Parts: sequence; structure tokens; C-alpha cells
Amino acid sequence: MAGRPKIFDEHQAIEKAIHVFKDKGYDTASADELLNAMGIGKGSFYLAFKGGKRELYIRSIEQFAEGFNNSFLEQLSKSDNQIEFIKQFFLKLAEAHNCDEERGCYLGNALVQLSEKDNEVKRISVGFLKNLQQVFAEAIRKAQSTGQIKNNEEAEILAWHLTNLWNGLHVTRRMEDSPKIFRSLIEMNLKILE
Repeated sequence: MAGRPKIFDEHQAIEKAIHVFKDKGYDTASADELLNAMGIGKGSFYLAFKGGKRELYIRSIEQFAEGFNNSFLEQLSKSDNQIEFIKQFFLKLAEAHNCDEERGCYLGNALVQLSEKDNEVKRISVGFLKNLQQVFAEAIRKAQSTGQIKNNEEAEILAWHLTNLWNGLHVTRRMEDSPKIFRSLIEMNLKILE
């Protein structure tokens, strides 16, 4: 008689897997490392993630993107000054030394590392970025209408510039980690919001 599968919280298990994928990357994260971190056995794992490691990774990106979006939107909506909030969001990236602090690099890394090899990863990453771009665009439109931003370039284009900045910072971090350089790059790019 086969044993009953272990019951576990999939959301928490995926959260633990995210940490392994952050540290090791998708290709080098082993099944044993993932199972140990998640605290589940192989049977429970394959019952929950029939597509194996790839399905776990896809679901981890979806979960991370959803959490990032929800947190960002909640904080933005509570902000008295959405443009200042967006500026501080970027400026904090200059001081981040690892993925845990940076919030978002997991998605940036997925986009850079796997989106051209895996259409599902690409779909999730692109969807996340388009959503982020739309959030930026809405905040910029509001700020333009009140005169907070003098730049009269189309809000959509300004928002794409910010999205491109977010992407570029994740790529640049792979070769340079100086907070001073990052802050200078970010400040220069944020001048579009004046």
C-alpha cells in the first residue's frame, strides 16, 4: 500500500525554492537542494509539480512577480507623491548588494538568463515588465496633468524608459556593483521625471 503524500503549503515551499534559484540559478540548482530547502520528499514534489524542476521554476517566477506587483502597487497607492516613490524605488537599487534586498532581480535574472530559451519564462517576464510599464505610465500621466512633471514627452515612452532602466540595471549589476556608479546612472536617467 502506497503511503499518503505529505501535505505542505505550496506557496511556502515555492518561496523556499525561490531562495535556492536566486542563489544557484535555474541550471545549477539541484533537485536535492530544492527538496531540502522546500522540506518535502520526491513523491510530494512530483505530485505537486508534475512538470518537475521546470514547473517549479515557472511557478516561482509567477509567484514572485505577483508578490512584487502587489507590494509595489500597494506602496505606490499609499504614497502621497507617486513620482517621488518611483524615484526612491530606483535609487534604493543603487544600494542593494544582493537579490534579497533588491526585490525584483529574480525576475530580471529570469529575463536575462532564460527568456530566450523558454517561451513560458519569456511570457511571464514580458507580462511583468508590461505591467510595470503601465503602472509607471499611469503615475507619469497624473504627474504631467498636475504639472508635477514638466517633461511633456508621451507618458508611455517615459514609462518605457523607466522599464528599460530597470532592465538595464539588472544587466549592468552583473559587471559593476559600485553603489556610487549605480546612483549616478539612476539619477541621470531619472531626470526625465523633472
